[in-house]
This record gives sequence, structure tokens and C-alpha cells, in this order.
Amino acid sequence: MKILITGGKGMLGRTLQKELICDNEIVVADLPEWDILDADAFTEKTIAAAPDVVIHCAAMTKVDDCETKRDLAFKLNEEGSRNVALACKAAGARLIAISTDYVFSGEPPREPWAWSEQDIPRPRTVYGASKFAGEQMIHMILPDAAILRIAWLYGAGGPSFVHTMAKLGAQEGPALKVVNDQRGNPTSTKVVADVIRFLISRPDVSGIIHGTCEDQCTWYDLTVELFRLMGLKREVVPCTTEEFPRPAPRPRNSALKKSVLNLLGYRTPRWQDALRDFVASPDSGL
Repeated sequence: MKILITGGKGMLGRTLQKELICDNEIVVADLPEWDILDADAFTEKTIAAAPDVVIHCAAMTKVDDCETKRDLAFKLNEEGSRNVALACKAAGARLIAISTDYVFSGEPPREPWAWSEQDIPRPRTVYGASKFAGEQMIHMILPDAAILRIAWLYGAGGPSFVHTMAKLGAQEGPALKVVNDQRGNPTSTKVVADVIRFLISRPDVSGIIHGTCEDQCTWYDLTVELFRLMGLKREVVPCTTEEFPRPAPRPRNSALKKSVLNLLGYRTPRWQDALRDFVASPDSGL
């Protein structure tokens, strides 16, 4: 099978290349050779490559940058996704597109809470709104596309929250303050790659799919577990979101329920187990 990966040089793209190359031919579609904003050229290149599946990872993902550069965020995340979907339609390729937990408001009606694929997105950030707009574009052009929402991603080589905290934890200094009132599903790129491999094997599956690790935690919980696994001794103390104001509001709870995967008999690992495996991996970059 031939698989084309947009944004293939990014953190998720690199893992997908490594995990999928054994059984497939991989085409890396990334700048400068491939530009999802050049609709005609991207379609022409996609038709020439003749992929069976396109995994659309390319996006503007820096949340605060999206908030301050709204036009660029929508151009990349909405218009770019439109162009990729049109190229897939022209080439007759199946599309698996990556989206985000930030399509939800993060204000759950009760605790603990996890958002299902049936819940209505109400994004509070430009990043979330632009990614949701991209989802809608894809649905309109390719109703049979699969849209995989992921969250709190970390992977080999980074950059990620896990890499940042591992570096800080290895340094001497005062206690690290880490936010303890935002909840989500830390998820490794390896777990996402496994989910995508499963979706590739199930061409009958389409629509919205949540593909994060099981169980939820706070950034503080994640840091404490990371330090335990790495044997880091620097003190960590919990703090509130208000103590670290950012340009884009962070969701208080963006944990995702894996209703579709579970219905199909597929279960992702617990976030603690995925993190343990990642820390033990020689190519983690920690």
C-alpha cells in the first residue's frame, strides 16, 4: 500500500514513517516540495504519487500563535484541509485527517468528564475553531473520510510538554509549578500510529474517531509520573491556570472518550503505560 503523509517531517509524521514503512511505501509530503496552500500543485503531485491513503498531519498547531495570527491559522487549518481533501478526491485516495481535542470548549457539565464523538464542538480558541472548520471542509468534500482527534501529544525527538519537563526536571532549581486544573489524555505518537494502522485496516470506518490514550490526568499528574519514571528528584508543586496566563484560553477538561474505537473492539493503552514505554524507548530524545 502507498501512504502519503502531509506534514511528514513533524513529530507525528516522523513516527508514522517509522511505524508504517515496514508494510507500506511512504511518500513524505512536506515543505518546501509540497505546499497544502497551493491547491493546484498539491493536487497535481497527489495524483502523480497515486497514494492509496493520505494521512493529513500538516497544520498550524501552536495554540498561542494561532490566537495572535488568526488569518494564518484558518488559512492553514481550514483552507489547507480543504485542498488536501480535494486532492484526495481527485486522486481517489482515502483520507485520514488529524484533528484535536481543542474543538471542545473544555467546560464539562460534570466531573469527571470525557467528550464523545457525538458531543457538539464549541471551540474557545482560534486553534480549535480553525481545526473544526477544517473538519467541516473535509466532511463536505469527502463524507467517507476518517477524522482522528488526538490530544496532549508527545513523541520521539519532540518538541512536546514531556520533553520540556524532562529537561527542567534534570536541572537544579526551585520547585517547578505545574498546572493542576486542566485535564486531558496524554498520548504518544506511537499510540496514534497504532490507531492509524488499525484504521487503515478498516476502510469501512469513517467519520469522527477519538484516538487518545485511556484515562485522564492533569499536567501536574503527568509531570509527577514522568519524574518518577525517569528518577528525577526536582520538586513539583501544583498551581492554577490563572497563575500562568496565556494568549489562548486552555480547556479545563478536554479528555476524549473513545466510543467508536471501543465499539470496534479496539482499546488504546492507559496513558501511564504509554508514557512508561516512551521513557524506556532509546529514541525518545529525553
